[in-house]
Amino acid sequence: MARVAVENSLNNVKDALRNNGHEVMDLSGGLDACDCCVISGEDKNMMGMADRATMASVINAQGMTADEVLRRVDESVRQAQD
Repeated sequence: MARVAVENSLNNVKDALRNNGHEVMDLSGGLDACDCCVISGEDKNMMGMADRATMASVINAQGMTADEVLRRVDESVRQAQD
């Protein structure tokens, strides 16, 4: 399964990912070692500027259930392997 960096506030997402065999890590560390990142979307950049800190897929979980995030992570990992 995948190594997924998840924002601290998304505990239900962390649990869903762990229960489905993914390795969950803290978003603040080791982004180069993760396959996918999950953010809450609450801290949006108001100026629209962004520096990409990782080449991993970034999933904005705002408005999504834990199961929806899990499906997106699985899709992202599958696409990266193809």
